[in-house]
Amino acid sequence: MYDFKKTETAVRHFWDDHTIFEKSLEQRRKAKRFVFWEGPPTANGKPHIGHFLTRVYKDLYGRYKTMGGFFVLRKAGWDTHGLPVEIEVEKELGFTNKKQIEEYGIAKFNRKAKESVWKYKKDWEDMTRQMGFWLDLDHPYVTYENSYMESVWYILQQMWNKGLLFQAHKVVPFCTRCGTPLSAHEVSQGYKKVTERSVYLKFKIVGQKDTYILAWTTTPWTLPGNVALAVGADIRYVYARKDGQTYILAKDLAEKVLDGGFTTEKEVSGGELVGLSYEPLFDVPELQSENSYKVYAADFVSTHDGTGVVHTAVMYGEDDYNLGTKLGLPKFHTVNEAGKFIAAAGTDLEGKYVKAKATEDFIVKKLEEKGLLLKSEDYEHDYPFCWRCGTPLLYYAKTSWFIKTSAVNKELLANNASVNWIPEHIRDGRFGQWIREGKDWALSRERYWGTPLPIWECDQCDNKVTILSKNSRSFRSVRRTHIICFAMAVRPATK
Repeated sequence: MYDFKKTETAVRHFWDDHTIFEKSLEQRRKAKRFVFWEGPPTANGKPHIGHFLTRVYKDLYGRYKTMGGFFVLRKAGWDTHGLPVEIEVEKELGFTNKKQIEEYGIAKFNRKAKESVWKYKKDWEDMTRQMGFWLDLDHPYVTYENSYMESVWYILQQMWNKGLLFQAHKVVPFCTRCGTPLSAHEVSQGYKKVTERSVYLKFKIVGQKDTYILAWTTTPWTLPGNVALAVGADIRYVYARKDGQTYILAKDLAEKVLDGGFTTEKEVSGGELVGLSYEPLFDVPELQSENSYKVYAADFVSTHDGTGVVHTAVMYGEDDYNLGTKLGLPKFHTVNEAGKFIAAAGTDLEGKYVKAKATEDFIVKKLEEKGLLLKSEDYEHDYPFCWRCGTPLLYYAKTSWFIKTSAVNKELLANNASVNWIPEHIRDGRFGQWIREGKDWALSRERYWGTPLPIWECDQCDNKVTILSKNSRSFRSVRRTHIICFAMAVRPATK
């Protein structure tokens, strides 16, 4: 039987003894360059079969382009920053939240993180050599080194100069355990199919006896933050009479929601419902205004499911937030960044974690006791979880830094169309769809072990600057004008 291991070992020793990889580079050093810097692994976790398979393709392209006459300096790299490293250190120290890191000492925590990143470096290098992946391991780029971070600062400054880097208050996917927003790409890695309780709520119409407008939600924890209801202007709605009460909901969904047995009193368009006032489900003074607790028209309402009426909690959904901004609705959090209700939501809810089943049961029971629950039922759907710690994410309005990818959407689509994708359907499918959505990139991470954002603001005025490096003219200017870090009050936010 052919001995593959013996052959592989002999070839590897031949390559090493005769510096074949280095000689292949020297032969092409003056040729046209094909740049390859490896997408860096994190060495505080062991390599696995997935890493092996992707490295096969990386090696294949390097060899192919070299045989095509190119100089391909295949540079290794190490991804040493970010949540993967922090969470491993937290596990080692027995920490469960950011506050414990602050109590332990951020500088001390970061020193342990810096040590942690090299835990399995030898395993990675051994795998790289054993599989025959030609890579310059002796001169890698390391993301925690100043030279690398300053290269990131340079790129961010170019974006700043072009108006593509900005700060805004928006709804972002937020991990309450890690205490930081995540990017859309990170969110896509953590979806799980879950079965949760969905509820049909009765919102009492002001001035109309025994009349309720029905709304549906799969996130009961957002109900204390409700401040408006949205309908589709051109959707047809009915006033349906059943069991001594009148319910307003989409005509196409009435039979399904009410299980038959109703009579239709009248039919109207969604536009005719706009302006109706209703009684709030919860008493939250901070959410009361002249625009609150009314029915509004919105283009995101459909009749695919639910009731054709969308419960709107401005701070906990992108569509909700945009509608609230347009209408001037109050922007007030009933939930803190730990994912727990604050006192304004009610003393009986204060301190309860919003994604706990017990909390959900409590909210539903409370609404049922008030006579505001029509029915509840299980609903299976995909829900995002933090891809690193497994905590359910909340869509949560907060101030973050963004890269305005939406501004270059057409260019991204044009470039994508020119790529020879294999398999071809990826171009217009998964990748193309991701580009078409054109969401701005939520860049900032409110953590400790990462690249600081190089954005500073004067403590006397609103002037902001970006710096290139600790030795740059912009940094010296920053020091002269006595500024404070803008990204996180007393310390820089992390990328």
